[in-house]
Amino acid sequence: MSVPPGNALGIYLRDRRTRLDPASFGFASGRRRTPGLRREEVAQRANISPTWYAWLEQGRGGAPSADVLNRIAKGLMLTEPEREHLFMLGLGHPPEVRYKAAEGVTPRLQRVLDAMEVSPAIVKTPLWDVVAWNRPAAVLFTDYGALAPNERNILRMIFADARVRAAQEDWQSVARFVVGAFRADAARAGATAEIGQFVEELSRLSPEFEALWLANDVNAYGEGLKRLHHAELGLLELEFSAFAVDGRPDLGMIVYNPVTRAEADRIRAYIESQAVSA
Repeated sequence: MSVPPGNALGIYLRDRRTRLDPASFGFASGRRRTPGLRREEVAQRANISPTWYAWLEQGRGGAPSADVLNRIAKGLMLTEPEREHLFMLGLGHPPEVRYKAAEGVTPRLQRVLDAMEVSPAIVKTPLWDVVAWNRPAAVLFTDYGALAPNERNILRMIFADARVRAAQEDWQSVARFVVGAFRADAARAGATAEIGQFVEELSRLSPEFEALWLANDVNAYGEGLKRLHHAELGLLELEFSAFAVDGRPDLGMIVYNPVTRAEADRIRAYIESQAVSA
């Protein structure tokens, strides 16, 4: 039986399975009427009933469960965007968020950061660990490369690093805002369980963090103004904007731009002087 034209889920499933090479999955690749895997082979890989899988392609049997769609996604070797699309077709909503620790950035994304000569920029995880940065961020904010990976957490620096705390124009407002944004990011990423130990540790280190955490405020880290006291440049005013990294829901990028041309020139001259000193 062919796939009905209005059955978007069935059309998508059939398209995905016909693109797979049977031999690469250990199936005989002799004479076949159609390319790719057979329906029963997909069902075998997904550990579901061949009849049920055939019904899905034919638009019969009702809506599949999330568990069935996850099994099929695994059986068809779908990428994360493809799995999300499968859920949208099958259930009308994306899959439940499953937190996965970030694995760093691509060289291409690092080059994007490096192209910003006077604008500090960082890439962070939903748990607010900094995993990439450019030279302006290292010079004006923190030399992240000199820190151990587990010390490159923004909340840890805000609450446990006296130098970072002193640099904030209004530390109390910054701290409250960051804690609320961290809470929202962790929940959105499905990392509520993963942050438990970190929250306990930071609560022991900082009663102020514990109080803000217990307040249960939530914030969105979209855009705003950051006023920073630099040891040599004095007060800096930077506009910040947060961006999602397409295809990487585990990462977010924050870019800080000097408010005025004079501010940008001052920052550029300082960064250049630091390069000469180095």
